[in-house]
Amino acid sequence: MNVTQLSLFLENKPGRLQSALKVLSEKNINIRTLTIAEVTDFGIVRMIVTRSDEAARALKENHFTCSVTEVLAIEIDDVPGALSRALETFNKHHLNIEYMYAFTEKIDDKAVMIFRFDDIETAKKALIDEGYHIVKKTEIIGE
Repeated sequence: MNVTQLSLFLENKPGRLQSALKVLSEKNINIRTLTIAEVTDFGIVRMIVTRSDEAARALKENHFTCSVTEVLAIEIDDVPGALSRALETFNKHHLNIEYMYAFTEKIDDKAVMIFRFDDIETAKKALIDEGYHIVKKTEIIGE
C-alpha cells in the first residue's frame, strides 16, 4: 500500500539533473512526480517512478547517491481548506510530517498529496481510521 520514493542527492551544477534523468530514460523508467529541495551546494530530488528498484539500482551503478523511502499518498478533496483539514487530523493523532509535496495528477477528481511521516504505519492506521483513502502504489505508477 505504501508508495516507494527515490531520493537522489545531486551536486547543484548545470547538467547534473539531466545526467541522472538520462539514466532513467535509458532504462525506460517513467517519472510520475518529482520535487527538488536545494541548498547552496547540493539538491535532493525526491521522485516516484515506475520500477523503483530498477531505477535505484541503475542510478547507483552510474555513481549517483540514491536512497529508497516509503511514503504515503493520500487523496484529499480538491477544494479550499481540504489540506488544512488533513493537517488537523495529523495533529489530532500526533503525526509528525517530515515533508510533503503534491502529486502532479488527480485521481478521480481528488488531489493527491505525498507525505513522509516519522512513523508511517501509525500514520496509515490513523488516516484510514479517519476515513482517508491511502492511494496504492499501483494507482500512481500504473503497474
